[in-house]
Amino acid sequence: MATALLLATAAATAGCGSTSTPTTTSVGTTSAAATTSSTAASSTTTAPPMAPTDSAVWPFVTSTTRYTDPVKAATDFAVTYLGFVNPAVGPFMGGDSRSGEVEIRANKRGTAAMTVMVRKLAPDDSWWVIGAATTHLQLDAPAWNASITSPVTLSGQSDAYEATVNVEIRQDGSLTPLGTDFVMGGANGTMGPFSKAVTFTHPTAKRGAIVFKMPSSDGGGTLEGGVT
Repeated sequence: MATALLLATAAATAGCGSTSTPTTTSVGTTSAAATTSSTAASSTTTAPPMAPTDSAVWPFVTSTTRYTDPVKAATDFAVTYLGFVNPAVGPFMGGDSRSGEVEIRANKRGTAAMTVMVRKLAPDDSWWVIGAATTHLQLDAPAWNASITSPVTLSGQSDAYEATVNVEIRQDGSLTPLGTDFVMGGANGTMGPFSKAVTFTHPTAKRGAIVFKMPSSDGGGTLEGGVT
């Protein structure tokens, strides 16, 4: 397909929770059209500036959902966006007055943790999820804010149950993937490389995300996940 996707979130590579462990890489579907101005002497092309919420993965900009509590934002993201079931949610850990992190595990017994990054982005000071990360997944390519086309080659390293990490290509405003696949890296506590071309259908939104999910061994939900 000719339409490109833009990676919208900060490059956060991670694994999450209880069914499939998603490491989600946020990808934007198409870059905004560039405007070109020319004079007799020269020609310049300038892309429109990103809106503050363009870097967010959750909540969807097109929805009416907004969060005054960063922990609630992170929890709903883990459950609704990544598929965690009754996760154990840690406290908000502030980085500064407008950003911070929330640690989420598949359950109270879980040792693997996903770090959800949240930030105040809108004029109303609402909280938004801008990415998620886990130490069990490292995405090397594509990079944040990159423009991608189908098929897109995903490369990096992972450590997952039976070496399997499920992948979804999504567009903003929808939980329905444009494409699904899986990559295989390392297992049993050892990181291993992966590289695979993943296809996806034509997007209708301007931005989106790549979601990686690591399944739990008991099939009970997402074990770890991340979003970039």
